[in-house]
Amino acid sequence: MGTIKKIRAKAKANLKTIILPEYEDARTINAARIIEDEGIAKVIVLSKDKMEPKEQERYIDEFYQMHKAKDIEIDAVKKLFLDDTLYYAAMMAREGKVDGLVAGASHTTADMVRSAIRCIGIDERITIISSCFIMAVPNCPYGDDGTFIFADSGVIPEPNSRQLACIALAAAELGNKVLGFTPRIAMLSYSTRGSAKGRSIEKIVEALKILKEMSPDVLVDGEMQVDAAIVPEIAKIKYPDSPLAGKANVLIFPNLEAGNIGYKLVERLGNARALGPLLLGVKKPASDLSRGCSVDDIVDCVAVTAIRAQ
Repeated sequence: MGTIKKIRAKAKANLKTIILPEYEDARTINAARIIEDEGIAKVIVLSKDKMEPKEQERYIDEFYQMHKAKDIEIDAVKKLFLDDTLYYAAMMAREGKVDGLVAGASHTTADMVRSAIRCIGIDERITIISSCFIMAVPNCPYGDDGTFIFADSGVIPEPNSRQLACIALAAAELGNKVLGFTPRIAMLSYSTRGSAKGRSIEKIVEALKILKEMSPDVLVDGEMQVDAAIVPEIAKIKYPDSPLAGKANVLIFPNLEAGNIGYKLVERLGNARALGPLLLGVKKPASDLSRGCSVDDIVDCVAVTAIRAQ
């Protein structure tokens, strides 16, 4: 069974309720129909007429009280909740009225991340919001039968060492939860274990130390070039004593440029499925979508979000 089929089957095993606030997007409507028909999750397509006025008022007041110390004006808060459905949906996720949130087909990643931070909140253990993609590459012998986690490919432009460590930990935990694999994390670079020098390499070396302090049992190594990370034959030559042995399935990119370029190259040139950006470090499961997403992308991001809520 392929990765996508496994994800949908796992979501079906324990149905969760996922909210989709982009009611005017035809792809969202079609995806919701497929999700319901296949029994992948329970979905709420939140349109403005479904927002209860009393709840809307309560959310506006609650949001204002949460953020008034940051000099936000009440009129600006009202605009967030009256002009769009995203913040109302995020507050429903915050309260547990739904199990997860998926949006991004007609909202930017910045919109989605802001709503998650402001409404749902950041996991104190992870301390930052970042993102990852599940990459399913057909006819690929690398990773976990062609399946990888790529992070961060959507949110943090230049992560520092601690942020890199948090990204790696959160991405590995998602891989274990959703895909059921043992995470093997590679901290990627243009250098393999000291073959080159530079500030970015020093950052990765420090991130590795921090990650091992955070989670001593995690299987991680770096810094390393991507071929040494995923190709066993290359690993034997470039880095024969690496515990990963060229079998990494969680790839941590040094910055957003590399992560974003990397996932799109693999998606387009390798004919891969890219599910995400899946937000990491949020208190409740939430997934962003590319504005170029397909109906199937929405369906599968809902399935992943549902699994994370199980």
